[in-house]
Amino acid sequence: MLEAETFHPSELSPADAVAWRAMCAARPEFESPLLGPGFAQAVGEVRQDARVTVWREAGRPVAFLAHHRRPGGLARPIGSPLSDYHALISQGAIDVPSALERAGLGGWRFTGLLDPFRAFESHCEAPRQSYVLKLTGSVEDYLEQIRARSAKRFKNYRRLGHKLEREVGPMRMVVGDRDPAALATLIDWKRAQFARTGGEDFLSPDWTRALMWRLFETDGAEFGGLMVNLYVGDKLAVGHFGVRAGPVYHPWIASADPELAAWSPGQLFFLQAIAAMPSAGLTTYDLGPGHDHYKAPFALVGRSLSSGWVAAAGPAGRRMRTAERMLQLVGANGEGAVGRLRRRLDTIASLELSVPGRVRKFATAVVGRMTAGPAEAA
Repeated sequence: MLEAETFHPSELSPADAVAWRAMCAARPEFESPLLGPGFAQAVGEVRQDARVTVWREAGRPVAFLAHHRRPGGLARPIGSPLSDYHALISQGAIDVPSALERAGLGGWRFTGLLDPFRAFESHCEAPRQSYVLKLTGSVEDYLEQIRARSAKRFKNYRRLGHKLEREVGPMRMVVGDRDPAALATLIDWKRAQFARTGGEDFLSPDWTRALMWRLFETDGAEFGGLMVNLYVGDKLAVGHFGVRAGPVYHPWIASADPELAAWSPGQLFFLQAIAAMPSAGLTTYDLGPGHDHYKAPFALVGRSLSSGWVAAAGPAGRRMRTAERMLQLVGANGEGAVGRLRRRLDTIASLELSVPGRVRKFATAVVGRMTAGPAEAA
């Protein structure tokens, strides 16, 4: 019989951490710094509502779920919306509704689920694709493959690179940049981009910025933050910051100097980053989902991710199923305006920790949707 124990990530025992890492290492689908105990513990340093549930059989851990426990027993992925990937880490399929009930949860809502054992198959909506730069041979072979798929595109990138070096300065890639001023610049550029485009600023809450800086200070090949920057002359042009575990890197921030936009520095960055991967000990540069036009030309493999929700068995789960059915009736799970608003509100609920903060952001989002013109609303 499964027994569940839930605690703050800071209380994770060394033995459980070893078992968790071993389960991740046993499945290629779980190869991500976002899925191991290091990420859960890092989030726990900046959020008191972080939790880890361990399910055991005869005292032996068989499954782990890192999450935030919200009102009503709803679980959200740990670090959401920074957790592009999440999973119930296990050795095999388990009865998820029963397991959630044993953990005292009403249900779990997920947006980037990896499910190698198909335990959630009946609870998932249409999958989406993530993009991964994975070296299985030489850098030269990889670059040749992506160039062959779109010769005209990459010929243009080469032209822009030569033009940038002539007019601004030579390109120089720094993997593992330790300059805190550079990270502050990347954050400022990203927040300015959100302000221009109207995107939800995931860097506005104190906890997300605190997490970035803690990871930046936890620099290490086994687990920690990693900043990869492209300089043009002495000028920072474009950079990524994210989390690394061994040879796998997952960036969160991708931002560029808007003054260099004419040279497409983001695309030039990818070519330089791929070339630098072996010297940095990286085999996987995981770009996650979204921004297909920007990522797809450089990625030869990807992951299939699912969104959806699963209710626990028992009374708490019934309450969640009732609430979800009501949302479905008004189109909250669709691609229309109501669905987009619901996803925006879910993001706000994940980011904002205080009730006043959520109410303020909710009101702004609703008013923005109501006052948007037809083109903007689409």
